[in-house]
Amino acid sequence: MDQRQDEQPGDSREAAAKLGELLRARGEKITFAESCTAGLLSATFCAEPGASEVYDGGLVSYANAVKTMFLGVPTEILERDGAVSARCAEEMARGAAALFEADLALSVTGVAGPGGGSEEKPVGTVYIAGWYKGKISVEKHLFSGERNEVRAQSVYAALQLGRRLI
Repeated sequence: MDQRQDEQPGDSREAAAKLGELLRARGEKITFAESCTAGLLSATFCAEPGASEVYDGGLVSYANAVKTMFLGVPTEILERDGAVSARCAEEMARGAAALFEADLALSVTGVAGPGGGSEEKPVGTVYIAGWYKGKISVEKHLFSGERNEVRAQSVYAALQLGRRLI
């Protein structure tokens, strides 16, 4: 698992466009499993023309019950490691790939704030996982800023991870 510190978001629309181009050129599909971004990753990706050629759908899984029911995240992981963890992010990505039969699945789970943080997992702690044709990569980020800044940084980081995996 890579750990990255306080990255500033680049142009998420540009990153989404480039990732979409890569997927279209390969004839591959993408999906997202989102928690703290609450659909922002899907909305950003789908704002680009041609998204429907590579994106069939995704899942916003704010509640742990949704993570378990639809993405297959084991309750043991949620109880032991928590929803904001590398293992949860990994299982979310794996589950989304299976659910939507996608070649690439990206998941995001974290603490966007302003509340909900702890000493172990302060506000801005975000785990992003990418599953690409059976290969999984998980990154831990510690973003700074207000809630929507953390969410925006998470979207950009997820899109960049997707590009690196391909």
